[in-house]
Amino acid sequence: MGEIESEAQSETGETATPEEIVTLNKVVAFDYRLCEVDTEGNRSEWIEQSKRSEPLYYLHGFHNVIIGLEKALEGKKAGDKIEITLQPEEAYGKRDPEGVRRVPLKNLELPKEVKNPTAGGLGRVRSEKGWNHVIILKPGKFNVDVDFNHPLAGRVLHYEIEVQLVREATSEEIQHGHVHGAGGEDH
Repeated sequence: MGEIESEAQSETGETATPEEIVTLNKVVAFDYRLCEVDTEGNRSEWIEQSKRSEPLYYLHGFHNVIIGLEKALEGKKAGDKIEITLQPEEAYGKRDPEGVRRVPLKNLELPKEVKNPTAGGLGRVRSEKGWNHVIILKPGKFNVDVDFNHPLAGRVLHYEIEVQLVREATSEEIQHGHVHGAGGEDH
């Protein structure tokens, strides 16, 4: 039987120890840029991106980022750069037509600074499973039509990613299933 490799080699040819490789129970920080890909394969302008001073942190293996990103980051190390195009099933899912619903206006919570619902605005609706973020489609006098789908559901997405940091998660982070601040402190 062959030996299991204990080091990974990056695109630059450098090796990483097991502690520096993205695997289960590692805290990962990465910078990213995101755009949409249309049916002809053309990319849109960048619609979202992190800033160098504020990478995105997540706990690997706990589905704290979309499944396609988590799979793509498996086995990477700090300094690795990847580009990936994800179909809706690997990103925010397909659009669910049942996600568009009419709810009583009294069940809609708006952000504190917003007085009245407007088309395109954001809000929250409580269900038996907790709060759900929604996009307001059409406000009415007593009811409001809202979309429970994620705004990026049903879209093909392209990411450019650079891994900034990989570290061991604390036992508390693993127990809670998420990162406790960038340096591991609970906020």
